[in-house]
Amino acid sequence: MRTILVVDDDPSIIKGLQEVLSAEHYCVLTANTGARGLETATREKVDLVILDLRLPDKNGEDVCREIRQAGVNIPILMLSSKKRETDKVVGLEIGADDYVTKPFSIPELLARVKALLRRK
Repeated sequence: MRTILVVDDDPSIIKGLQEVLSAEHYCVLTANTGARGLETATREKVDLVILDLRLPDKNGEDVCREIRQAGVNIPILMLSSKKRETDKVVGLEIGADDYVTKPFSIPELLARVKALLRRK
């Protein structure tokens, strides 16, 4: 079973993604702060990280950067309300493998998750 880490500070996003991803037979870990997300991503066996950019303590860009600096080479899908092209470019340049904006389509998000997991 593949393990997906969801890092988001919005309880409704976490709950919704937990339900959707669990229904697709993924094991789902969650973190509601950047620091917890970074710790989980670098210490646990995780196959994919879904990472919000706006987090209360450490933003998603820093988390992504630090995951990559730690030598962890798992796919990272950034999930953010930041919709500008420059935000997406920065996210991809610092190490994200994909970028989805909120609000998002569940079928599209699942397709992107499956595509990223196929690469691993």
